[in-house]
Amino acid sequence: MNRVVSAVVSGVAVASVMAACATRSETGPGAEGPPLPRRIAAPAAFSLSFERPLPHLGLATLAADPASPSDPPASAHPSCPENMLLVEGEYCTEVRQECLEWEDPPASTLARCARFAPSQCLGERLPKRFCVDRDEYAAPGDVLPAGDVSWTQAKDICERQSKRLCMETEWELACEGEMMLPYPTGLDRDPGACNFDKGDLTDPITGALRDQREAADQLERCVSPFGVRNMSGNVDEWVFRDRTGGEWRSALKGGWWMPGRDRCRPATTAHDEHFHELQTGLRCCFDPT
Repeated sequence: MNRVVSAVVSGVAVASVMAACATRSETGPGAEGPPLPRRIAAPAAFSLSFERPLPHLGLATLAADPASPSDPPASAHPSCPENMLLVEGEYCTEVRQECLEWEDPPASTLARCARFAPSQCLGERLPKRFCVDRDEYAAPGDVLPAGDVSWTQAKDICERQSKRLCMETEWELACEGEMMLPYPTGLDRDPGACNFDKGDLTDPITGALRDQREAADQLERCVSPFGVRNMSGNVDEWVFRDRTGGEWRSALKGGWWMPGRDRCRPATTAHDEHFHELQTGLRCCFDPT
């Protein structure tokens, strides 16, 4: 999967591209990142009930906890296929998340928040139950998550495994848990845990996008309350849009390795179902018995 990115940014600085992207962003504040060089070839084609203190979240406890992140991925419930986790809980339809400390001006393209107050549910609580891939999809034999995948290709990849693309609201619950965390790891932004806020996005000579994807086992702390890994950063993940507004069925969640919002709730809906670039990947969901 470590192929060289062959497309070239035609003399456009990263900062300029990011500013241009702000005009093409999703419904709501800011997109997760700018359009960047596209690769030529596309890839072929649980609910745990005990509590444990997690001080790095800035919270007392969470009613979910993965097994050791270094353990081999396995189904956490007999209703889910291998390497998938059962997510069962209540999803809030409208959440208030107040940023206490901004890293960037809130109206800027990046709009990164360093620390949030605890989230508040302002909408309805809806029960959800589904299985989700523990890790981002990687092609057989590859260690890195798949990139340069369009929404249409992602849908086909999931269906060939007798799975389906996650709905946007499912993806959000798997990422934020019932406590509606802004980041899968908690209230504080932690680029040491997840793969985002990387610099040197493009090669200074060719302008090609640098491939900075990381394997799941390199990011052991980037784990959501349900035990799902790397839902923030690494690669943007395609979902079936069912909450945010947009022209297409497609939306991207989680952000990628660039400095962006990389949170659970925001979505990028500016791209159609055939759009693909190096940073676009996926994970699948499944309806349990």
